[in-house]
Amino acid sequence: MKDLRPIRSEKDYEHALAEVEELWGAKAGTPKGDRLDILATLIEAYETEHYPMDPPDPIEAIKFRMEQQGLTRKDLEEILGTRTRVSEVLNRKRGLSINMIRALHDKLGISAEILIRSIRTPKTA
Repeated sequence: MKDLRPIRSEKDYEHALAEVEELWGAKAGTPKGDRLDILATLIEAYETEHYPMDPPDPIEAIKFRMEQQGLTRKDLEEILGTRTRVSEVLNRKRGLSINMIRALHDKLGISAEILIRSIRTPKTA
């Protein structure tokens, strides 16, 4: 086995991914398992720097959580207020107020950090 080094290039990254594939399933606490853990940490650091992901859009986060929890628009009325307000929010015609953000965070467990981000308006053709 080669010495472990930081991943500094795309080539290093590809080699690390290939080695992870070979080591996949190694038992924790064994030399191969330890190497897998270290490689995974190095890969994660490289990906965070070179392939950053934007946090989700607030409306997409709400829709995702609704889907996860089997909620309907009617269920959101208890959180956001009227049927019209729910429709306006989900259709990006109304921004989230501080009270809405608090309620969504408390009732649906969506991170306030995600909810305070500006809502992307749909692109029109």
